[in-house]
Amino acid sequence: MKSFLSILLLAGTAVALYAKEDMQLLDFGNLENIKHLIAVDARLELSANKLAIHTAHKQDWPGMTVRCPEKAWDCTGYQRIRAEVRNVSLVPLTIHLRVDNPGADGIRNCITQSITIPSGLQQSISVQLYTTPWTFDKPLELVGMRGHPQPSPLDIKQINQLIFFVARPTQDYRFEISNLRAESEVNVLNADAFTPFIDSFGQFIHADWPGKIHAEQDLIDSKDAEKAAIAASPRAEDRDSWGGWSKGPRLKAAGFFRVEKVGPNWWLVDPEGNLFWSHGVDCVGTHSETPVTLRESYFQWLPRDEAEWKAFWGRGSWAPVGYYQDKGEYETFNYAGANLLRKYGKDWYSIHAELCHQRLKSWGMNTIGNWSESGIYRLRKTPYTATFGVQARSIEGSEGYWGKFPDPFDASFKSSLQAAIEREKGKSIGDPWCLGFFVDNELSWGDDTSLAIAALASPADQPAKIAFIEWLKKKYATIEKLNSAWTSTYASWQDVIDSQKQPDKIKALPDLKAFYSVLAEKYFELISSALKAAAPNQLYLGCRFAWANEPAVRAAAKYCDVISFNRYEYTVADLSLPEGIDRPVIIGEFHFGALDRGMFHTGLKETDNQQDRAQKYKEYVLGALRNPYITGTHWFQFRDQATTGRGDGENYQIGLVDICDTPYPETIAAVKEVGKLMYEYRYKTSQIK
Repeated sequence: MKSFLSILLLAGTAVALYAKEDMQLLDFGNLENIKHLIAVDARLELSANKLAIHTAHKQDWPGMTVRCPEKAWDCTGYQRIRAEVRNVSLVPLTIHLRVDNPGADGIRNCITQSITIPSGLQQSISVQLYTTPWTFDKPLELVGMRGHPQPSPLDIKQINQLIFFVARPTQDYRFEISNLRAESEVNVLNADAFTPFIDSFGQFIHADWPGKIHAEQDLIDSKDAEKAAIAASPRAEDRDSWGGWSKGPRLKAAGFFRVEKVGPNWWLVDPEGNLFWSHGVDCVGTHSETPVTLRESYFQWLPRDEAEWKAFWGRGSWAPVGYYQDKGEYETFNYAGANLLRKYGKDWYSIHAELCHQRLKSWGMNTIGNWSESGIYRLRKTPYTATFGVQARSIEGSEGYWGKFPDPFDASFKSSLQAAIEREKGKSIGDPWCLGFFVDNELSWGDDTSLAIAALASPADQPAKIAFIEWLKKKYATIEKLNSAWTSTYASWQDVIDSQKQPDKIKALPDLKAFYSVLAEKYFELISSALKAAAPNQLYLGCRFAWANEPAVRAAAKYCDVISFNRYEYTVADLSLPEGIDRPVIIGEFHFGALDRGMFHTGLKETDNQQDRAQKYKEYVLGALRNPYITGTHWFQFRDQATTGRGDGENYQIGLVDICDTPYPETIAAVKEVGKLMYEYRYKTSQIK
């Protein structure tokens, strides 16, 4: 019996066939079951197979506990617990579901998941009992992957209660719960026979799925089938050569991309003066390297001594987190590249580069997004974004997921920035196909005091610290006045320089917030000035906020042509900017993934299967099209990550194509649908408003 979610294609319709029946956990249609429900700062109503919950906001965690009618539910063999939730409140609802073993305390012996549901809509909330559709018959250590088959962190036979709750609400909410069940079978694998588990194409050996490559001839056949599909689906007739809307309003043609507000909506405008909405994808390229050092047994095929495959071997050391962090250099192999050679022959790179442009046109996409290969975008057949980072001295007292924050007051900030710009001269700078420039990525902006506190926590020679103290001197003039304001005991200004202790945050709050804004504006102003001097006709697309706060966004709005957000949510329809800010926005990254095609991690936003993934794509981009600020969305990423992970362990099923260069048909159909209608949809929606 197969453990994964099988997909049977019937007349173009995907039908989900589960190998195991769902198990109902509590029947909400039975009024007797009210005795198994415990309300906390909430009122409950059972009716018509659903449970209505009206939460108040007197307590931190209002909601409802579902106690098992027996001693415990035995969920052996089930992958997840799921319920349908309808938000009948007038505002978005973030609902949490916690699955408990005896002794659960919110951290131990439980798993919690949450979802945000717009007003009036119904969505599923689920908690994964197992992280993949596979587990083992006994413990087996696997390394270097964020997701992989493993035991459940819970005792699956002893699930004694479920808790639905709202976290620290400031208002009342109303929602309905129905169809509470355990679902989706988990397959138990023989741990002793598990390795190798990656085949010669980079695929998971112990499962099968529609589209899996079993022989090199399958690659050839898929190439021919896609060629016919592209020929049958060329670029839409209402697009100009840039991918702009040739049948829409004609605006000023500047010869480069620019931004303009038309009615209530912000738009990009292409070099011909046509409205342009950036429907794109990141990481368009040929790479999906995976570390093999210390994991050689995972792979069925590692052609070390064959010249044909030499180009796909490499070495890496990048590992900000995960198994390979601090392990030094490691060896890698690129199965994606090897598959391209098999599929397209000795000229595989140039054939694939041309094909990427053909694919995007056929799919209704018009932008090659961040992290893409210059050998592809410099063919200048599809608009693209360029990117670079500032390699400056860091603020030593700062911290962040990807590293410390660069110090805009240090001389290395300007010199690094200028060096990066010089490298782009004659390439993306001055190129009308280049939409603009992202500079840096997912910096840790923290809260609205964090960088000011980090400056004070840095050594005495930290330029940001020196700048902060000079700012304080201008405001307070004497150390006595500073001490009075902060209730501090500094003996002198030099004492402030030498100290690395955090001041009383409450007392120093106004100054911490004020200097935070000074630092943020300094960061954006330096980049904007340098870019506008070198590339006056091109757009500064911002820093790709993953974490942001109001002062940081306000600073970006002051200096960026477009504010960029990497926004991993199910919708951005309601994305807004701080009060008084009206600037264009671009989504630099988003994605969804599923585990029904042999991979181990869904990425940052999970879906049930490929059909659900496609639907989530459509809903996300349509929501962005309705948002007046948003001028484009860029999917992360073009190709799946390796099943065994990249240097930091990411092994997400997030590609438009898989490791064998096969497009995911369900997602591509959604991309095409949105791409075909996007201009009229956005323009007509704005007219209705």
